[in-house]
Amino acid sequence: MRNLTRVFVVIMLVLLALSATALAQEKFEIVMVAKHEGISWFDDMRSGVEEFGKDHEDVTSYQIAPEGGDPAKQVQMVEDLIAKGVDAILVVPNDPKSMIPVIKKAKDAGIVVISHEAEELKGIVDYDMEAFRNEDFGILMFESLAREMNYEGDYVGMVGALTMQTHMQWFQAGHDYAAEKYPNMKFILQEPVEDFNTEQTAYNKARELLRTYPNIKGMFGCSASSTIMQAQAVEERGLQEQVAVVGLTLPSMSKTYLESGSLRQAQCWRPADAGYVCAMIAYKVLKGEPIETGISLGKEGYESVTVEDGIIYGNAPLVLTKENVNDFPF
Repeated sequence: MRNLTRVFVVIMLVLLALSATALAQEKFEIVMVAKHEGISWFDDMRSGVEEFGKDHEDVTSYQIAPEGGDPAKQVQMVEDLIAKGVDAILVVPNDPKSMIPVIKKAKDAGIVVISHEAEELKGIVDYDMEAFRNEDFGILMFESLAREMNYEGDYVGMVGALTMQTHMQWFQAGHDYAAEKYPNMKFILQEPVEDFNTEQTAYNKARELLRTYPNIKGMFGCSASSTIMQAQAVEERGLQEQVAVVGLTLPSMSKTYLESGSLRQAQCWRPADAGYVCAMIAYKVLKGEPIETGISLGKEGYESVTVEDGIIYGNAPLVLTKENVNDFPF
């Protein structure tokens, strides 16, 4: 009888150990592959991705990104995550088209894939998440530019890269809006200048634009780097009154320039919230929960999202001015 009892105890201990192992294996690994390592925008996004893991005991979540924003390195990072067998990959692509083959490979391996700033990946990823409708954001930016230019004059501007879909959506929608509504405004370049999300490149190109086109009245920035570096170049030349700079940036990056007037107004959304929301979408897909219009994804501006054709839209744009820039803690 004692021997039977011992056998029973041993069996129970083995079953408990196996059960504990199974529970440990149920912890989801969710990884964000951001555009660029070492810049403020994606540093803030990392905090949101990590916050999601802290809020959910059954999740390990973290962020990686390529140095220099190299699309090929970003593809390789996704390849490595496929080999590792993670549960979900979140990606903010530098070049969405270049990511398509590796995303399909991840999907074939049973990995959930959520993109951000990449509407053209709809139908390839599980979902693309946008903080707002990008055309609306472009119009918001260019309406600000028009107002600060007094609705007339020549202007120039920058994007992170011509392959960055959201940057080009903002530019195209804003440019078309201004061309129709304010015919005395003129974009005098063939296409926006690329800064590759690098501050030094943006600064050098901003100075070159001011030298080449001394009579411009406006500059826009579709990357956080380009906006603040154009503002810095304008400030160094004492052109705050003549040249209006508006564009994408963060409160922590723009405060000094907004207060000096070298940056007239800025637009953004909270990168940390976008990271958190992308992780939430992946988590819901992994758990088999419905993704539908009206659900809340846990952050301000995403309390009642719209889902259309594989794209999830929030309503989370922010407008930064010298009066309100200190209200934002990022």
